[in-house]
Amino acid sequence: MLIGYARVSTMDQNPALQMDALRDIGCERIFVEKASGSHRDRPQLKAALDYLREGDTLAVWKLSRLARSLTQVIKTASDIAERGIALKVLTQNIDTSTSEGRLFFHMTAAFDEFQRELIVENTRAGLKAAAKRGRRGGRPKAMNEQNIKHAEAMLKDTENYPFIGDVIDQLKIGRTAFYKYFPTDRIKQLRPDHSDAHKA
Repeated sequence: MLIGYARVSTMDQNPALQMDALRDIGCERIFVEKASGSHRDRPQLKAALDYLREGDTLAVWKLSRLARSLTQVIKTASDIAERGIALKVLTQNIDTSTSEGRLFFHMTAAFDEFQRELIVENTRAGLKAAAKRGRRGGRPKAMNEQNIKHAEAMLKDTENYPFIGDVIDQLKIGRTAFYKYFPTDRIKQLRPDHSDAHKA
C-alpha cells in the first residue's frame, strides 16, 4: 500500500501540489503536516509512520519534506526499512525498494545536506562581510562639507539667526551632532560679539 506524507513549512502555504502528486501515483491515504522541517514535534509524520505496515511504501514529494537534516532523513529511512517498508521520493526518483534506489537515496540525501550547509555558510559569510563594510564605513555623517559651510554662514549672520537654536532648526540635526561640529570655542570665533550665542 502506498501511503503519502506531505508537509509545508507554515500555515499560509498550500500543500495541494504535493497532495496532487501523491494521489497521482496512487496513495491510498495522505498525512498532511504544517510545520517546519526542523520542528521535532510532527504529529502527522508520527501518525503516518505508525499507520505503515510491512510491505507498504511511504511516499513523499521531496526528501526535504521528510526532514531537514541528513541524520533525520537517514534515521527515518532506516527505521522504516527495518520494518520492511520502502521510501519513495517523487521529484528525486528515489525508491528504496531496490538496491540501486537505496544507494541513490544516500547519495541524494548527502547532497541535499551539503547544499543546505553551503547556503548557511554563504549566508554567514555575506553577513560577516556586510558587517565588516559597515564598521569600516561607520555611520553616515550628520553634516557634509556643504552643510558645514552653510552652518558657518548662519552662525555669522546674527541678525537673521540670533540664537543657536535657530541655526540647529534650519540644519535639521540634533544638538549633540551640531556641537560635535561646532564646539563652544568654534562658535565664539564665528560670532564673537554675540552674547546670546548659546541660547536656544
